[in-house]
Amino acid sequence: MSTREARTGWPVRERSALPTVLGIPPLAAVGVAAALTALGLVIDVLRIGGVGIVFSIAYVLGCVLAVGWVRRRNLFAPMVQPPLLLLVLIPAVVLLLGRPAPGLAETALLIGAPLVNAFPSMAIATAATLLIGLGRIAVQRVDVEEDERLSGRRGGDAARGAGRTSGSPRRS
Repeated sequence: MSTREARTGWPVRERSALPTVLGIPPLAAVGVAAALTALGLVIDVLRIGGVGIVFSIAYVLGCVLAVGWVRRRNLFAPMVQPPLLLLVLIPAVVLLLGRPAPGLAETALLIGAPLVNAFPSMAIATAATLLIGLGRIAVQRVDVEEDERLSGRRGGDAARGAGRTSGSPRRS
């Protein structure tokens, strides 16, 4: 265990944005964001019939929390999730809770209006998750390199087999 790892408690690749907090798996991080987004969306659909401030706050908070809490080595999924969450959750929640539309055009408008109205929140959440994720990659890259240098490792699997030698003589 390196001195930095001993100070903070977790290897850099397993940390969240906070060095003393263990990161969660990417599926759990996406689940946190999806749960908060769905909760905010359900509240707003029942309250005002579309997306509103409760949805926006829950959505941005969930996405930022996910990218901050995920393991450093699994940052990709939470960084790209904001548009995908909207694409999946808004139609699902609106169709489940919204009033039934008689035709295809009405159904498309019932789903399309909240998607369009949620665009500013999606832009803010996407920008925030990308900035936080790229910042974590840049800042924690130095920590990864320092951990590898202090512990004598050079990259996962290659380092595990580096000290092994077979009992047979070398071929010339």
